[in-house]
Amino acid sequence: MFSKILIANRGEIACRIITTARRMGIATVAVYSDADARSPHVQMADEAVHIGPAPAAESYLVAEKIIAACRETGAEAVHPGYGFLSERASFVEALEAEGIAFIGPPPKAIAAMGDKIESKKLAREAGVNVVPGYVGEIADTEHAVKIAGEIGYPVMMKASAGGGGKGMRLAWSEEDVREGFEATKREGLNSFGDDRVFIEKFIESPRHIEIQVLGDKHGTLLHLNERECSIQRRNQKVVEESPSPFVTTEMRARMGAQAIALGKAVGYFSAGTVELIVDGSDASGENFYFLEMNTRLQVEHPVTEAVTGVDLVEQMIRVAAGEKLGFTQEDIGVDGHAIETRIYAEDPYRNFLPSIGRLSRYRPSVPSWSGGLRGQGDEHGTIRVDDGVAEGGEVSMFYDPMIAKLVTWAPTRDGAADLQIKALDHFWIEGPGHNVDFLSALMQHPRFRSGNLSTGFIAEEYPEGFAGAPASDERLRVIAACAAGMEFTRQVRSNSVSGQLNGPPQVTNDWVVWNAGKQFHVTLGEGHAVVDGHLVEGHCDWHPGMSIAHATGEEEQLGIKVSRQRNRWTLTTHGRTHETRVLPAYLAGLTQHMKIKQPPDLSRFLISPMPGLLVKLHIAEGEKVESGQSLATIEAMKMENTLRAAKAGVVRKILVGEGESLAADEVILEIET
Repeated sequence: MFSKILIANRGEIACRIITTARRMGIATVAVYSDADARSPHVQMADEAVHIGPAPAAESYLVAEKIIAACRETGAEAVHPGYGFLSERASFVEALEAEGIAFIGPPPKAIAAMGDKIESKKLAREAGVNVVPGYVGEIADTEHAVKIAGEIGYPVMMKASAGGGGKGMRLAWSEEDVREGFEATKREGLNSFGDDRVFIEKFIESPRHIEIQVLGDKHGTLLHLNERECSIQRRNQKVVEESPSPFVTTEMRARMGAQAIALGKAVGYFSAGTVELIVDGSDASGENFYFLEMNTRLQVEHPVTEAVTGVDLVEQMIRVAAGEKLGFTQEDIGVDGHAIETRIYAEDPYRNFLPSIGRLSRYRPSVPSWSGGLRGQGDEHGTIRVDDGVAEGGEVSMFYDPMIAKLVTWAPTRDGAADLQIKALDHFWIEGPGHNVDFLSALMQHPRFRSGNLSTGFIAEEYPEGFAGAPASDERLRVIAACAAGMEFTRQVRSNSVSGQLNGPPQVTNDWVVWNAGKQFHVTLGEGHAVVDGHLVEGHCDWHPGMSIAHATGEEEQLGIKVSRQRNRWTLTTHGRTHETRVLPAYLAGLTQHMKIKQPPDLSRFLISPMPGLLVKLHIAEGEKVESGQSLATIEAMKMENTLRAAKAGVVRKILVGEGESLAADEVILEIET
């Protein structure tokens, strides 16, 4: 067994590998860029080596710097995590030339499966179902248009070396191909150093199912069941679970057999994942197709660990050291249900725009990296948090926007989803925008609960964007009672402190609360409140200084994140942020005399909604534009975003040039109407 390994990665996956290595008694070496000098993975490792500037192309993607760090520290092996160099065969060969072990599959398998074009050819030869499409190289946009027309719309354009949802564009028409082909090439080149693109038929209403495989160097190759990853946004996974609510025992066996056949065709060992697209309209599960094989550990591996009890990182290390797997296919079971949600630095209330900045508050539901494979809890349910950030740290524009992974396990699927809601209510993040509310809303959605999933779920269920999870009238009454009770408690305390000599002035029990466009009259009592004539029995434990309160009422238990600005209380629970205003009832009538300030009209400006890089301007000064026309493309967190005109007019002035960095809310150009 190795005595020291180097982790050629950052963030939560570096912390994940260090956690298992530490338990195995193996010393660890972290590498870090300028942006990560104070990151948790650097603090967790036994040693750390600086490898360059913040951009990944100058640090984490430079194989020579990783190898030099191995030489400097005496690391005997390298675990690549996922992303960066994890699927680069030339990196593995360079390590082998130096006598350094690679904790992953052989370079031949990486090369075969890393090229999405070649991998489809190999899959066909191995008897694996593949999606219809064109797997040759595509010369230019005109060639792409021709091929897409022959395949038949809709089609998916994909970067050959792509992964993680990057370098992918769905095209419903020739116009979509012309607009998206070059962007797909750019994303492939920027993220993976390869601008080749292939096109395949898009399966409508598809489910995304993947099979975890694990093999040793002695010829054993097993599958560890499936994960369902159908809840995606822009081809980026948001929710993963195991087992799939769709897959039967028979389907699992058929999918697993094809995954193993593909792995054996390329001499695979270590952990890997065969991704399949499944026709969700076919209940038989016969129509499943090979998408790609990821020759590395997957982001969503914790759900497999939770239901099988197999530590995938440990097994990867043992396999790399030449050990045999200590179990057989018959030993792999399915114990309960696990769900993982990805907590991203993005603002779902602003169309999921990427968000960066300092984490002024970061308190996960349970301590990170505690409780083993399933996290903390008991036989009724557990919570696991995998992260690579800390309070006071910064979410950078240079890397992936994921803040943390929240994993829950329970004996049943509903139990795991319920535990997600509870844990998300207690996940406290301040600073950059985040998607905690959205994740909670997904867990509560009736369609998610029914298991009727597809990769179009988010687009279909939130066509107008996200405005918070629905809240029943009963819950709104509980929120109104809590807001009134908090303001009452605050005033009582304030008056008792400021009026100590004469005793606290009387604070009213009658309040008016505005929330969700409604007005509620609240009368507070002992252990209850009357809200618009409805008796709400319950309790809220908030007192000044608390950031998370617990409330009961209307047969619900709520964890509520609390913040206040004057008489406005922001209460967040169960996937909805309630912006409330609270006044004593005797003052509420005076609000009708207050003037409402109208916001300025900014529609004549094209404003950058986030920090990023201006990749391309699609217009010039003096040109006419139509409402909805593409004006500029911004790259942020390795993804391209197209900005469009809010109204028709003429471009009066361009203030920023291509290749320049943009701040959030910076004006790019002005349109004269």
